[in-house]
Amino acid sequence: MAKPIPKRVSRRNGRISSRKSARKIPKGVIHVQASFNNTIVTVTDVRGRVVSWASAGTCGFRNTKRGTPFAAQTAAGNAIRTVVEQGMQRAVVMIKGPGLGRDAALRAIRRSGILLNFVRDVTPMPYNGCRPPKKRRV
Repeated sequence: MAKPIPKRVSRRNGRISSRKSARKIPKGVIHVQASFNNTIVTVTDVRGRVVSWASAGTCGFRNTKRGTPFAAQTAAGNAIRTVVEQGMQRAVVMIKGPGLGRDAALRAIRRSGILLNFVRDVTPMPYNGCRPPKKRRV
């Protein structure tokens, strides 16, 4: 007597709900990278796994408008809206870069209703910097 061949069930179809909506995140870290050309806002959980992100470019701003404070404010609002729905209440903010969107992004984060534990500036500063160019000989 031959054994019946068992049906292979794919793992992809076996999922009941998507993982993003199932996860509850009470605390998180908000990273704001503000360059002169763009502002990127990334929201992670405490372990560093990315939950949500947005940039001025993904919000529909193009060319030089991506570096404006209004674009940074919109990007921060879009990134935080999804995590507030997942239940984030407290956050730590890490701001990096010299761009115009630094303050505007922080203002948008404060307005969202998330309690901020602290705000830290993590802009990399060189101790000695790059080697200067050789002297000009005329």
